Amino acid sequence: MLDALVIAPHPDDAELGAAGVILKLQQEGKRVGVLDLTSGEPTPQGSLETRARETAAATKVLGLEWRENLGLPNRSLEATLENRAKLAAVFRRVKPKWLFAPYWEDAHPDHTAATKLVEDARFWSKLTKTDEPGQMALAGEPHHPSRVYYYYCVHLKLAPQPAFVVDISDVWEKKIESIRCYESQFVTGRPTTSPTFYDRLRDEAAYWGKSIGTAYGEPIETREPLGLAKLGGLV
Repeated sequence: MLDALVIAPHPDDAELGAAGVILKLQQEGKRVGVLDLTSGEPTPQGSLETRARETAAATKVLGLEWRENLGLPNRSLEATLENRAKLAAVFRRVKPKWLFAPYWEDAHPDHTAATKLVEDARFWSKLTKTDEPGQMALAGEPHHPSRVYYYYCVHLKLAPQPAFVVDISDVWEKKIESIRCYESQFVTGRPTTSPTFYDRLRDEAAYWGKSIGTAYGEPIETREPLGLAKLGGLV
């Protein structure tokens, strides 16, 4: 059973957008998993074997006990009924309380398809009587994740106004270490003059940290209102 499941269109998206949240939740004793929807390949400098090695390395850095790949096609990810059933079956199997999905506005079609797929599968995951005629059979017992949070791994130059920002100052170096595992995506063939890709990541995290009075932050969005039982966790 997982407390939180981060769904990523491609290996590296969870690290880019939610590694800080993953590490912070684990500090609190929460069990966190990552489900990559596709292999992420082909890419200009990558291969299936390279990406698999990089993903395994990043998984080790993050200390994840659970990570799987749904095996859907890269570059042509769609929120089809078949894919919805596959993802809902995972939700029923690992029973996460919280889901983390990509932010719903993006230039990458795989990212927006992933968001739609997560939302649809969340609804399907709670359905009963799916074995009746005319229904698409779903494996496992019904389960409904109580929350969907959205992390930013966007290909658009947005100026987002997130629902909240998580202080990731104490796990920032570990987050960067996990992203550096994907050398084929963020180092090979990229410019080495300043500002580099990693310079941009640091600047963005520092911006969000400044917005809440800390060194580094990670923004998270929601579609639904948040309820607080106490204010002690506010920065």
